[in-house]
Amino acid sequence: MSFSLIRGEFSISTDREALDLDLIYGFLTKSYWAACIPRDVVARSVQNSLCFGLYCGKQQIGFARVISDYATYAYLADVFVLDEFRGLGLGKWLMGCIMAHPQLQSLRRWSLVTRDAHGLYQQYGFSALASPERHMERYNRNVYRESQL
Repeated sequence: MSFSLIRGEFSISTDREALDLDLIYGFLTKSYWAACIPRDVVARSVQNSLCFGLYCGKQQIGFARVISDYATYAYLADVFVLDEFRGLGLGKWLMGCIMAHPQLQSLRRWSLVTRDAHGLYQQYGFSALASPERHMERYNRNVYRESQL
């Protein structure tokens, strides 16, 4: 079941069929967090996530995805709005829609990783880790570059 909202000429939808995979892939390959990501990895990530497409008319102009068990935990990833549409409050609207999604209510924990958008996410209750000493990660910084060899 897809979820959609309209605000003037803009809309947000969770309809996976409406997503422009070429646009998503193109943006992610140039991002600091997913540079060199293979297209098949992007396709699998979209297939296995709750995805939010942001549109101006029929043109996709933004994206975000949530990885979740829909009961206790969600990880927010790959959030972007195309440069030419920034400054219009669309990132805030996208975040508001994600946080209000019916399947994502009453989760115990949300997480995300960002280099430069802390101010945006703080508006939706995100903060630095309360107990960073308890969190661990396994991180392969070069996985996308290595897969291309």
